[in-house]
Amino acid sequence: LEHILNLRKDRIRSFVVGITQNASKVQQYNLEGVMEAAIALNYIFRVVRHYLILGKKTRSLFILMQLDMQMPLIMKMAEAYFNALKAFSKGEPIGDGLGPLVAAKLMHGKEKKYVAEEVVASEFDLDGRRVIVLKAEGPGSSVGKPGEAVARLVEQHGGRIARIIMVDAAAKLEGEKTGEVVEGVGAAIGDPGPEKYKIEEAAVKWGIPIDAIIVKMGLDEALSTMKKEIVDAADEVVERIKKIVAERVKEGEVVIVAGIGNTIGIGQ
Repeated sequence: LEHILNLRKDRIRSFVVGITQNASKVQQYNLEGVMEAAIALNYIFRVVRHYLILGKKTRSLFILMQLDMQMPLIMKMAEAYFNALKAFSKGEPIGDGLGPLVAAKLMHGKEKKYVAEEVVASEFDLDGRRVIVLKAEGPGSSVGKPGEAVARLVEQHGGRIARIIMVDAAAKLEGEKTGEVVEGVGAAIGDPGPEKYKIEEAAVKWGIPIDAIIVKMGLDEALSTMKKEIVDAADEVVERIKKIVAERVKEGEVVIVAGIGNTIGIGQ
């Protein structure tokens, strides 16, 4: 699966580079985000058209009724991706950038180094504990390979990692508040599988506990320009991370903090 995902990314990237040779790396990465949103919109259009034509051809009232009943949800999804086009074309931070924003706040002003493909990290002391914070390299549109980064760091330290703290955006249910911060356990990452697997594999191999901190938001809020509620939630997450480090990590131990998400518009 990872091989196929890499091939897809390389194909899109090579196409973008081919048509924007004079653009900066950040602009090219942002254009990749525009293409991803456009592909999603085109797919939604083709599926709706398919069922509309199929209903007409078969004279099936049930197919057309099902399509009609689904349209409010389909339109909501389409509007989310349409708004994503605007954010990516302008290089604005999106709701899904909550994790990288938290990581950027923690590593601001500190030395950075590359630890995996399109992933940077900073290592510093916090109340006697050694903290390694990582995020995708910004400010271009990228999610990097955080799973590979975490696995490498764990191996480099011989498995002597006290905890892994993961920060990510999460889909909210209707009625829940945007920007609500929730703590849990497990690998908080919404990738197709490979990156999550690498983190869980390393954690199981060395018996490392994983803490998850998520911030709730709707699909439209995750893909559009970041709202104030989400920006404010980032400060609360930073405080929660410091509390976890102080209460659950002993002095002298090492903890990894992974800011998961698309880092468009967010540097380091």
